[in-house]
Amino acid sequence: MKHLRIDSGSNKKTAIRYLLCVWVSLLFMQACVASPPVEMEPPPHHVEGVFQNYPLVENSAKLGFGFYWKRFTSSFKSIAIPDDHQLSTKESLAQYERLKDENTVTWIGQSTLLIKINGITILTDPFFAQYASPIGIGPRRFVNPGIPAEALPEIDILLVSHNHYDHLDEALIDMLPDKQAIQVMVPLKLGDFFEQRGYRHIHELDWNESVSIGGMVFSALPAVHYSGRGLTDKNSTLWCSWAISTPVGQYYFIGDSAYSPSLFKEVGEKFSPFDLAMITIGTYGNRKYGVNNHMTPEEAVMVGREINAKALMGIHWGTIDLSDEAPWEPPKRFRDAATKADYSSDAAWLLKIGETRKLPQR
Repeated sequence: MKHLRIDSGSNKKTAIRYLLCVWVSLLFMQACVASPPVEMEPPPHHVEGVFQNYPLVENSAKLGFGFYWKRFTSSFKSIAIPDDHQLSTKESLAQYERLKDENTVTWIGQSTLLIKINGITILTDPFFAQYASPIGIGPRRFVNPGIPAEALPEIDILLVSHNHYDHLDEALIDMLPDKQAIQVMVPLKLGDFFEQRGYRHIHELDWNESVSIGGMVFSALPAVHYSGRGLTDKNSTLWCSWAISTPVGQYYFIGDSAYSPSLFKEVGEKFSPFDLAMITIGTYGNRKYGVNNHMTPEEAVMVGREINAKALMGIHWGTIDLSDEAPWEPPKRFRDAATKADYSSDAAWLLKIGETRKLPQR
């Protein structure tokens, strides 16, 4: 039998290799041990269990009796509707049907839009009720929805900016069919509202979070507003605007917001250019009461420029009396401001309620 020759130099190399293996193993084991969680500072719009605007917007007063009395009595006021403000239901449905194979947007009223992209139908901020209140009195719409709730096409995605009654209609949410299939996109803490009503695919996003569905990316972005549906829940759910990035174009849905000199510039830096921005132009008359949570038509056009939007669509006007400006003042001021900012008439949209247009595309 041959005896193995033991080399002392080989033994030293083996020992060194062994020590190196032990050292690497110890390092690996240390890396695998769970580190204690690091407490992160909450984002600046999270504060003490509620949310706030950030950057902060100064409101010099709270809405008082004068405001609420004005809004209550507005439900009894008769408003003369211009002939060219709204299509009939028959015309609206016929136009929608004619363009069924196109990528389109339909204005149903207020901030409620039907957006169709590559065969996927999105319903934004659904408001079909007669009153923007929980008790059937108070602010009352003075034009009917452009397409009645019972005539809506099959909805694939619900896109909601916040929980105010003129943006989130409980009866409509209850009545929609196929709740198990509809994808729901909402800001933080608003998911429970939909889960309690039978929806299962709920995406609850914080500002600057995104989710991809059907080849489109939905990004929840900051807005300057507030939330609440009762006396005790103010700002307990978040509010947001939305960027919709698609294979055919990029679109911005503001929902509802006041102006901020820095916020929208940041949106533009991250997401521009937008092919169409759907921006609120009404409900700015309440600034006389010392509150600032909606933008003027001029500010809406400024936002369009700051986010580099090629075309603008005025929303959140001509539907319900929620403010002290004259009901037909916003579109005139919007048109004038857009012209001064070098938006052509084809790039500054004022749709009739119920009207459907092809979406601008890349």
